Amino acid sequence: MSDSWVREATATAAGGQLRTGDGKLSTALASPLAPHCNGLAPEELLAAAFAACLHHAAVEAATSVTDEAHTVQVRAQARLGRDPDGCYHADVRASIAAVGLTRQQLAKLADRADRLWPFSGNGGGRHTLTVTPATSADR
Repeated sequence: MSDSWVREATATAAGGQLRTGDGKLSTALASPLAPHCNGLAPEELLAAAFAACLHHAAVEAATSVTDEAHTVQVRAQARLGRDPDGCYHADVRASIAAVGLTRQQLAKLADRADRLWPFSGNGGGRHTLTVTPATSADR
């Protein structure tokens, strides 16, 4: 693997706040240890992060399928669970939609986008990821 990183970012979570290094995102965090805290929960952050990453890959993939790449929409759902040993595991389900594509084109787009990004559904570990073409209910 090459050391030629295309992009890099930092973020810090501390004191009930999450902030990106460039300051573009700053939000309160919910805490499982302090249920009264308002803010984003880990599963919400996972869903948002997966949707953003996959959207980037899907738009790139769409350029080889359609000239309507600007219509790409990604919807992600993240669930957290606990293994019997107490470790967290995540399940992420994502769907990709785009205006004017046939079912076959949409399937090709979803497959290509899934292969492009580093958290592919073909990965392993303590997370599962399923990327599918959107159905009419997802749009």
